[in-house]
Amino acid sequence: MNAIALGTAIDRGSTVLVVDDTPANRYAMGAVLSRAGHRVVPVASAGEALVELDVRMRAGSLPDVALVDVGLPDLNGYELCRRVKALPSLAAIPVVHFSAQPSGPDARCRALDAGGEAYLTVPAEPEEIRAVVRAALRGARELTDVQAQFGRLALLSETVVGVQGARCLGELAGTAADATARLTGQSAAVFVLGGDEVHAGLSRRAAHTPVPDAAERAAAAALVRRVMCARGGVRTALVPGSLWPAAYFGPGDVRLVLARTGQGHLPVCLATPVYEDPAGRVGPLVVQLARAVALAAEPLVMYERERHVALTLQRSFLPAELPHVPGAEVAFRYVPASRQAEIGGDFYMALPTPAGFLMGIGDVVGHSLDAATVMVEMRHALRAYSLEDPCPARLVTRLDRMLQRYHPEVTATLCLALVDPATGRTHIANAGHIPPLLVSAGGEARYADAAGPLLGLGLPHPEPTALDVAPGDRILMVTDGLIETRGVDLSESMEQLRGAAAAAPAPPDALCDTLLSCFGRDRGDDIALIALRTAPSAAVPSP
Repeated sequence: MNAIALGTAIDRGSTVLVVDDTPANRYAMGAVLSRAGHRVVPVASAGEALVELDVRMRAGSLPDVALVDVGLPDLNGYELCRRVKALPSLAAIPVVHFSAQPSGPDARCRALDAGGEAYLTVPAEPEEIRAVVRAALRGARELTDVQAQFGRLALLSETVVGVQGARCLGELAGTAADATARLTGQSAAVFVLGGDEVHAGLSRRAAHTPVPDAAERAAAAALVRRVMCARGGVRTALVPGSLWPAAYFGPGDVRLVLARTGQGHLPVCLATPVYEDPAGRVGPLVVQLARAVALAAEPLVMYERERHVALTLQRSFLPAELPHVPGAEVAFRYVPASRQAEIGGDFYMALPTPAGFLMGIGDVVGHSLDAATVMVEMRHALRAYSLEDPCPARLVTRLDRMLQRYHPEVTATLCLALVDPATGRTHIANAGHIPPLLVSAGGEARYADAAGPLLGLGLPHPEPTALDVAPGDRILMVTDGLIETRGVDLSESMEQLRGAAAAAPAPPDALCDTLLSCFGRDRGDDIALIALRTAPSAAVPSP
């Protein structure tokens, strides 16, 4: 584009504020600028200029440049410029000082020091006036473009951090869609294609905007699969609006940015309506975002696979039902955490032994496939050891040695209670777990005085706590996932649990359900409970 064409493009539609106390000068300057295609706003004083700027700022129609006479009667042009530049909302307006008085270097220096962009001595040739205005406009717009690009880069950095913090593929798609919408200023949809499963995310939409239904989502995903290639890298494709479901963006063509980190890796697609990007500033940033989303998807896929294996192990080895215990009622509840939560190592057990009924609950410290695997080993070891010797204290000691020998980096909590339903005699050993809650038939609740170090530390464990459970009393064991709340002291949560258990119905099933309704909502960890109530009638033979 040549200089004349460039000047015309810049002139067209620009608004110029002309501040001069002489009507003839305002008219002459306005005539020159109007013929060049500018919209002229003439004012006679600095005070009028500040009022005009305030009104236009509120209306969102600030001038593109201001021509200011340095010899204004109420406030000289230099001071007016300083006040304009001191306001963040007005500072971007370029200011050109002018004067009809003979001026030397001192006047030009004062104008530049006040924040002005140029100085003009009038009368001047019309072409010189237009050229000075064009130069001021170019400089302001280039600065605005640089600031806008800096903002986009900062936004890209922020959104990449958000994408990398996603905890699952569904959350990744939603976060990436919002990030794409912020970068482009358009609605956006993101698809993460994992085998037969499609994880889709939509940017936040206005309340009146329809949400694509299942058929439209399936049609969009199928189209993305057809366009997506098997090779790695990032590429862009345009899809005619007639092929893309209109519920996403309405009529019009759709721009797809397709990314895959390598052959066989998970592909992702960022979709937006076709948007204007004449300077080519936005498109490359969307490409970088697509690459970041594809890179973030890979570890999430691996995590999902590991989590699936761990959860399968964890849940398949937990008992589906508890054995019948003569002289006692037993109930349990196991509530897995949400899909986004980490893998837990919670476990529970209930075994009849020659010495009584052995019940226990524990948690392997950590959230990983290793924790779930160690949980399975501990549960099997407990079953084997209890056949030989069901004493809770000796079982805790043997499990402590097992962890030190085979898993020296792992620790775990465990609480065991051996109950004789015939006599109510109970022995409890606790290794770092929440102690059992004893609830009497009369509704009084207290925690058993049983404590000890974590398993896996090699520290000596105290003798078991012995107590008598009266007919109709209940023993409750829980994992910390039931009551642990971030920012709340565990002792306070335990006290709330004690109060809720004391007021809960007597049957173990009802007790467990009541506690889950009180504490078990929106928890980020697995929850396990096991409750036993001795028969309220006369004693029965021991198993």
